Amino acid sequence: MLPDFKDMDGFRALLGAAPGPVALAVEGARARNGQLTKPPGALGRLEDLAIWYGGWRGSDRPAINAAQVIVFAGNHGVAAQGVSAFPAEVTAQMVLNFQAGGAAINQLATLAGARMDVVALELDRPTGDFTTGVAMDEQDCVAALKCGWDAVDPAGDLLVVGEMGIGNTTAAAAICTALYGGGAADWTGRGTGVDDAGLDIKTRVVAQGVVRHSVDARDGLDILARLGGREIAAMAGAIAAARALSIPVILDGFICCAAAACLQRTEGMALDHTVAGHQSAERAHAALLAKLGKEPLLSLGLRLGEGSGAALAIHILKAAVACHSGMATFAEAGVTDG
Repeated sequence: MLPDFKDMDGFRALLGAAPGPVALAVEGARARNGQLTKPPGALGRLEDLAIWYGGWRGSDRPAINAAQVIVFAGNHGVAAQGVSAFPAEVTAQMVLNFQAGGAAINQLATLAGARMDVVALELDRPTGDFTTGVAMDEQDCVAALKCGWDAVDPAGDLLVVGEMGIGNTTAAAAICTALYGGGAADWTGRGTGVDDAGLDIKTRVVAQGVVRHSVDARDGLDILARLGGREIAAMAGAIAAARALSIPVILDGFICCAAAACLQRTEGMALDHTVAGHQSAERAHAALLAKLGKEPLLSLGLRLGEGSGAALAIHILKAAVACHSGMATFAEAGVTDG
């Protein structure tokens, strides 16, 4: 059973106390990998993925049977400044589409054999416009973190988190600028496909928000509250809960990785249980992955969000685990180990 937290410091404490991988399982998985009927290293990165996954699941011969995809949705006050090509009401409309099974992520989750949940966070109450105040006060941010924390199935064995929220690439760009520095233009992209004028607005909004908030921010969680959104905080809460439950996580695109970055800035080892599912077409995602120290499994030019790229990557991780756990050893197959 997951522990509870009542405030941001309580969440920080849980983040710092989260368990690591099981050393004996890592050693056992590495030893098994060395005995499988293949030349050493012949399966490349799949071998490292299987060992990593086994370590977090505490097994030298793991299996993936209960993957979970959670899509969080939230609305952003900053969207009123014209930072998106779509109006804010699209968020609620897409939530209905997710619930009806009509979105891309529904198809990808089903194909991957994953349970899919949709969690909408107070869509009728957007976050504050971060150019004039904080996006969320501590109470709102804690509530969103808890929403994500509580949404993770303790019986799951793999987690993907995705998002829906008009304006959330703007929030993600502001988070990254505040965390890593550089100019707002370095981190701000076209998101849903804004034109040049829209990109100029986004960049200006990001710069204004960072100037207003970054100096006073205590850590990544404080930046999350000041510049983020409820769905971004919920993703961070879910990623942290998965760590507490020793459930590996496949990270999605730019917005998901911005949420993850807030955790890493707060607790340096907070993302050891994660891999990057893909590199999206959002212009700053490659730079963000480099900051996180994550090499993507896929690069297909996706820029949809929703957890779509990470859901595709479930197949890669399942392949790695299936080969590792299902292949025979040289001794079992009666093959000479040359």
